[in-house]
Amino acid sequence: MNQFELYFGLGVSHILDIEGYDHILFVIALCTIYTFVDWREILVLVTAFTIGHSLTLALATLKFISVNASLIEFLIPVTIAITSASNLLNTHPKNERAISLNYFFALFFGLIHGLGFSNFLKSLLGKESSILEPLLAFNLGLELGQIVIVIAFLTLTYILINLLKIRQKLWIQIVSIIVFLVSIYLIFEAKFW
Repeated sequence: MNQFELYFGLGVSHILDIEGYDHILFVIALCTIYTFVDWREILVLVTAFTIGHSLTLALATLKFISVNASLIEFLIPVTIAITSASNLLNTHPKNERAISLNYFFALFFGLIHGLGFSNFLKSLLGKESSILEPLLAFNLGLELGQIVIVIAFLTLTYILINLLKIRQKLWIQIVSIIVFLVSIYLIFEAKFW
């Protein structure tokens, strides 16, 4: 296995790791207001998140910025809580304001999530002479992992809305409440204060 494949695989497995479910929750919170027919918007959304976290992941890994890991572990569930609360306040599926806000959340909060990934990646890159290829491969792996999460979530959404006839507004509320409550638990578990 070459270096690119190794780090690509690590990126995929890192985002799909159930122990790191905070990132999975954030991707779900971002996608809650969408269905499969919105695949173009979702692709832009996931890419915006990848751009955000790739930027800070690169800056932190290259040691241009340094942040308190405890603060980041606190801020990640805060981003999840804000995103899911926004879904609760804007439960109309085609609300342009909610969609625009989601793009902002994806990019801006992606910056915070990238800092969370950076400690993991820095520990892996300790002995690498060049980190550009591993960094690119890891980010592409994260992107693929996020797309897997989105497809799985949208498949569940499709089954519930189209086959079991659950109203989309109700589905948005249910998912958003669950994600919000889990994020509040994670905020208190982080014990930043």
